[in-house]
Amino acid sequence: MTHNHIRPWRNIERRKSRQIMVGNVPVGGDAPIAVQTMTNTLTTDAKATIEQVLRCAEAGADIVRVSVPDEASSKALKEIVRESPVPIIADIHFHYKRGIEAAEAGAACLRINPGNIGKESRVREVIKAARDNNCSMRIGVNAGSLEKHLLDKYAEPCPDAMVESGLDHIKILQDNDFHNFKISLKASDVFMTAAAYHSLSELTDAPIHLGVTEAGGLISGTVKSAIGMGNLLWAGIGDTIRVSLSAPPEEEVKMGFEILKSLGLRHRGVNIISCPSCARQGFDVIKTVEALETRLAHIHTPMSLSIIGCVVNGPGEALMTDVGFTGGGAGSGMVYLAGKVSHKLSNDQMIDHIVEQVEDHAAKVEAANAADAAE
Repeated sequence: MTHNHIRPWRNIERRKSRQIMVGNVPVGGDAPIAVQTMTNTLTTDAKATIEQVLRCAEAGADIVRVSVPDEASSKALKEIVRESPVPIIADIHFHYKRGIEAAEAGAACLRINPGNIGKESRVREVIKAARDNNCSMRIGVNAGSLEKHLLDKYAEPCPDAMVESGLDHIKILQDNDFHNFKISLKASDVFMTAAAYHSLSELTDAPIHLGVTEAGGLISGTVKSAIGMGNLLWAGIGDTIRVSLSAPPEEEVKMGFEILKSLGLRHRGVNIISCPSCARQGFDVIKTVEALETRLAHIHTPMSLSIIGCVVNGPGEALMTDVGFTGGGAGSGMVYLAGKVSHKLSNDQMIDHIVEQVEDHAAKVEAANAADAAE
């Protein structure tokens, strides 16, 4: 739950779910909502896959999923797991033996699709491998690959068919006394996705992984994901998320954090509040923000920065941010620190100076956190 006694309209009551472990990452319960992505390299190219995993981890990924389509990928997975700083989920489709091999290779979680993993006896073998290797599982229902009997029953992919698929597979796991699982119901249609998740959330206490599958490119896919997952997260539904984009996986991680940050559910790095700019601007807001986003990408400490082009809203926004700059006139503006007016600054020094102020504030916050931890 996010609690804000001063501004109760910001509160989000998270759905109560049981907690599982994906490697060393707690999922569900009162754990932070985890951000996940998936590699797009050939898994058999362990070096390239590891390099991509490392970039995703640096961007903030809590968990990374890796496709395991063949036996050679299973063999490479062992090295990838060993070198990864975050838990690795093995993505399993069509051949249940890949799931067994992935569990034995050290995967922290197995993602299986009820629509293509095969008959129940094969699922039981995967369950045994997961249990024997302390591996969790994700039931990954996808509207594009529902079981034939459900498509016959409902005539087309729909929320009810997705929920039924998920519940059927939950029953298989629970009948085999396996409870270390989470579940997802994904569709490329935002309405179908949201409806399915809302229904599911009332029928199980399993942790829920959110995603709008095959959402599209960086801009269109992020918008669809923000609308679909945003309304679910706002309703308290969701324990892990993935923004599925036709873009580098690091971008999925960044967009995932932006969605969570907008709802106050996770905080990482600098939250830049900036105006769209207009004829009143005292400096080039758009180019300044572009430069600051690049220059401040290395800051992981949660903090806020306001960059406003003029004095209409600038002072008010700066009062609520850690560092602020408001455009004025005659080639200079005003710097705010901790919500208070600090000093004037010429526009030509602005970017370097703001970076210094942000880095200084981050260092102070980290030092204070370290001192608190030491106590």
